[in-house]
Amino acid sequence: MLNPADDAFLTSLAGRLPPDRLIPPEPRHLSEPRGRHHGQAGAVALPRTTQEVAAIVAACAEARVGIVPLGGGTGLVGGQVAGAGLLPLLLSLERMNGLRGIFPDENVILVEAGMILADVQAAAEAAGRMFPLWLASEGSCRIGGNLACNAGGTAVLRYGNARDLCLGIEAVLPDGSVHHGLKRLRKDNTGYDLRHLLIGAEGTLGIITAASLKLVRPPAAEGAALMAVRDPAAALDLLGRAQRRLGPLVTGFELMHRQGLDFLAETMPGLRQPFAEPPDWMVLVDLGLAEGMDPAAELEALFAEGLEAGLVSDGLVAQSGTQREQFWAIRESIPEGNRRIGSIASHDIALPLSEIPRFIPEARTALGQLADVRINCFGHLGDGNLHYNIFPAQGRTREDYDALRGEITRTVHDLVHAAGGSISAEHGIGRLKVEELERYGDPAKLAAMRAIKTALDPHGILNPGAVLKAPQN
Repeated sequence: MLNPADDAFLTSLAGRLPPDRLIPPEPRHLSEPRGRHHGQAGAVALPRTTQEVAAIVAACAEARVGIVPLGGGTGLVGGQVAGAGLLPLLLSLERMNGLRGIFPDENVILVEAGMILADVQAAAEAAGRMFPLWLASEGSCRIGGNLACNAGGTAVLRYGNARDLCLGIEAVLPDGSVHHGLKRLRKDNTGYDLRHLLIGAEGTLGIITAASLKLVRPPAAEGAALMAVRDPAAALDLLGRAQRRLGPLVTGFELMHRQGLDFLAETMPGLRQPFAEPPDWMVLVDLGLAEGMDPAAELEALFAEGLEAGLVSDGLVAQSGTQREQFWAIRESIPEGNRRIGSIASHDIALPLSEIPRFIPEARTALGQLADVRINCFGHLGDGNLHYNIFPAQGRTREDYDALRGEITRTVHDLVHAAGGSISAEHGIGRLKVEELERYGDPAKLAAMRAIKTALDPHGILNPGAVLKAPQN
C-alpha cells in the first residue's frame, strides 16, 4: 500500500538532502508532448549526485511513497505522468547531466543520465567519434530516458536500439542501494545482466543514473536519396537490393506516404518539398560508406537497378551534405506536421518485414469500414517499425471521432497481433498501453514480469501504474 508525498513526508525528505533539491511541480513537469495527459506530484526532486538519488529512493521506500522518474519529458505513452491515485514524488535527473569520461581509443563514453542526447552526440563528435542514436527529440530527450524506454530512432537498421549501444549502467534500485555497473567492457559473463533488465523497464525496476555507451568512428562519406517507389512491396524489394549491394553500410531506410508530405504542405508551407508532385510512396535511403566510396554513385546505381526492375519511378540523390540534411528535414518534420493536424489515434507498431506489404492495405480497408479517416503511415522500414497514425477527414476534427478512438486502435492492434507484430515498437508501454499489454502480451512473459517487479520492488514504489498495473491500495 502506497502513501502520498504529503507535507510531512516532504519535510522529512528535505531534511536528508542539501537545500534546493525539492521544488513545487511546474507545468513542464506534469505534461507530455501531445498535451492529452497531465500528471500530478507532491514535489519535484532534483538531485545532483547518485548518492542523493539513493537517499531519495531510500526515503520513499521507507515511507511507501511512489516515485515517477522524469527524463526529458518527451515520452509518448504517459510513462512520465501519473494523473490518478495518490500524489507521487517526481524525480527529475536534469541536474545530473555531466560527462564522466570519454575514451576514444575504446570507443566508449561515460555520461550521467540527465545528459541531453544532443550533448552526448556533441561530446562524441568533439572526440572524433559518433554516438549513433538519432531521434527527432534529440535536442531535449535525456539519455536516462532513452535507455529506460530502449529508444529506437532512424539508425536502428545499422546500429541497433539504445540497448545495443549501452555497455553498462549505474542505477539506484528500489531499496535505495546502488548498482555499480558502469563498466566499459564488451564481454562480461559474471551472472545475470542487470543492465538489460533495467534498460526498457521504464523506471519500474530502478533509476538509471549513469551509462557507459558505445561510440563508433564516423563513416568516411555519407549520402542520401529520396526515391519514389511503386508501393510498400517495392520498397521492401529495394531495401533487399540495397543491402545486397552495400551490406551494413545502409544506415537508414525510411518509408513515407504522400499523406505526410501533404500535411507538411498544409502546416509548414515554408518547408521545401522534394517532389513537384509527391508520389504515393517514397523511401529515404541513407548510407555511411568507407573511404574511397562515392555515396552519390552508389545511390545512382541503386536507383538504376530499381528503375529497371520497375520498383522506382523517380528519385533525387543528394549532391552535398546540405542537401542530405534537407532530405532528412522532410522526414523529421513529419511528426510535427502530424501534431499540428491532430491525430485521432497514433500507433507505434512493429511487424515482420514480409508482413508489411499485406498489413498496410488490409488495415486501410478495415479502418475504412469504421469511418472516413486519413492515414499517415511512415517509419523505419529497415527494422519493421511503422508509425501508423489516423487523422480526421478533411473538414472534421478529432473530437468528432471520440466515440471511435478505442475501436480504431483495437482494429489496428488486432491486425498487428495477428501478423506476429508488436503494439509497441520503440515508445514503450508507459501508462497508456498497460491494458493493451494485458490483452496482447504472452501470459508467461507477463507472469515473469510481475514476479520480477515484486522481487525487486515489493512495495511498488517505482513508477506505479507504468508497464504493469499498480496494486490497488
